[in-house]
This record gives sequence, structure tokens and C-alpha cells, in this order.
Amino acid sequence: MLALISTGVALLTNVLLAFRTWNDGERVGYMVLSIALSVGSLLAVIQVWRRLDEIPTPKRVAAALIVSTIVAVANFSYQYLFQPNRRDVAPLVQLNVGKAVLSVDRKAFSLPVDIKLVNHSDVSFYVLGTEFHAMGEDVTVTPTDLTPSKWREGAEQWAIYREKHPLTRREVYQPGQLVAAQPWIPAGNWVEAKGESLTRTIVQLPINTNFDKLTFYATLSLARKDKLVMGNFGTPRYSWRGVQVPHWVKEGREGNDVIVQTAPMQENNAIDYYTRERRRVTTYWRFGPHGADVAPVIAPVGEEGRTFSEPTIREMRNRYGLFDVLAGPVEQTLGEIKSQH
Repeated sequence: MLALISTGVALLTNVLLAFRTWNDGERVGYMVLSIALSVGSLLAVIQVWRRLDEIPTPKRVAAALIVSTIVAVANFSYQYLFQPNRRDVAPLVQLNVGKAVLSVDRKAFSLPVDIKLVNHSDVSFYVLGTEFHAMGEDVTVTPTDLTPSKWREGAEQWAIYREKHPLTRREVYQPGQLVAAQPWIPAGNWVEAKGESLTRTIVQLPINTNFDKLTFYATLSLARKDKLVMGNFGTPRYSWRGVQVPHWVKEGREGNDVIVQTAPMQENNAIDYYTRERRRVTTYWRFGPHGADVAPVIAPVGEEGRTFSEPTIREMRNRYGLFDVLAGPVEQTLGEIKSQH
């Protein structure tokens, strides 16, 4: 009876391993090995089953034990292994603009901006990249409604940029001007579970700045620590020094500069660690007139530069828990800011 239970559990384990390796594995040797183990376990179960005639009602007892074992293993795997990795997590980024301070020579003013990261979940995260930027914007309002052609032209321009402006019938769209940009958490750091962090950055502008308003944004690109193990980023490489970047990175942004950073990684799952090809994390910092955005990709070593389809990108982001957190726009009129000092 003990031998039958043991071979039954081995059969279940090997079948699940073969199924997982067949779906997610990439190394043929492990696929063949898992199938061979499943076949061997099945033969062992059959051989032991044929030798149970000496025990009263042996097959009923054995079936009850095996079924209850399968249910227990399946419940444990779902509740403690599968379900936590499918739980949605959503850290928050909060922006708070402080009181403006006039410089000693009265030729400039400084505006403190507090960026607070709050992680209420039980999951920790790797930081792939962050950026804070401020835009100076002018607001032009016409006394009458815009013509349909003019409004449509503004709507098309509005959709191009990350910064989103009101689509009204009387406000003329203007893309704004970048006045400050910088990272606010170093790439490669991590965010602890149930943790908070506070960063203060200073935006300095000349006193004769004449924008109608300032708009502040903060972005955060993360990867879940329960889905991958990542090393430190290496030395950055630069597109203006001849480093080739994939076509999809510069598509529609041919004139923009790109900084490339890579880091080693390994699968957080022991089965995937052995059955999948080695991969690296690559981040592409794409700079433009409206700040920078980070495009992360996780690909097998040597394939970082190829173009990925949309389903492949979605599967990659879901597998490794890649996502972005955006905060903003937080807007203040320049007159309100200047009146504070």
C-alpha cells in the first residue's frame, strides 16, 4: 500500500512537471526527461497495482488515498504557489508641491516637490527606472468655439504625447516645454513590501519665467521580485556613441537619444530556471522634448535586439510582473506659485 501511494504521488508530480515543461520549457532535453519519468512512474503504478490482491478491498483503499492525496497537492499548489503570483498589486505614487522660495539674489525661485511611493502589498519590486519631470505650459483660450478642422488637428497632436491636455472647444492645444527632468529613485534599487519612501526634488526657475502654469509628472517602472531575481545594472551604453538599438525602440522617435542598460536575471521558479533559456533585463531610456520614458524588455541572451510581437510583449510583462506607475498631472498656475513667496 505504501509503495502504491508513493508511486502514485511520483506519477502526479512527473505528469505536472511534464505539463509545465511542455508549456513553458525551452530546452528539449528536459522535455524528453519529464515525459520519460512520467511513463516510468505510470508503469510503476501499474506493476504495484497488480500485486495488491492479498489485501482486503485494496483497490478501493488505494483509490481513496490517491484521490485525497491529489486533491491535497492540487489545493496546496493553487493556494500557496499559483494564486499569490496572480494577485494584482498596485503601488501608489503621490506628488505634493511645496511652497516656493525666492533665491538670495531675487533672480530665481525654487519649488520643492515631494514624491511619495507607497506599497501596501505583500510583494517587493525591483526598480527598472523612474523619472520626474515638469512642463511649462501656456494656455490660449479663444472667445468662440474652434472650427472642427482646428479642433481635430489639436486632438491628433494631443494623442502623440504622454502629457495629456484638456480637449475643449475653446482651448488651443499647445504641447508645453520641458523645464525639469531627473530620476527620483536609482535604477536597480528595490521597493520593500509594506514599505514607503519619500523623495524631495527641487525645481528651479528664473523669476521672469512667463508660463501660464507648471505641470508635474512622476513615472515608475517596476518588476515583481516574486517572479524574477535580478542583478545590478551594468555600465550604461549610449546611442550617440554608436550603440545599435532595436528598430521598435526608435520607431517614430528617430531623432531622439537612447541610453541602454542591462542586468543579469534568473527565473524565480526552480523548474523554469532549469528548463528555460538564460535571459537578461534590458532597459531603453528614450529621451525627447517631453522627458524620458523607460522601455524594459526581458529576452534570451543574444536576442535583445529583435522585434517582439504584441502578444509576446504582453506574455513577457505578465510572466515577470513588469508594469508602470504614473502620477500626475499635478498643475499649478505660475501666478499662484510666485505669490507664495
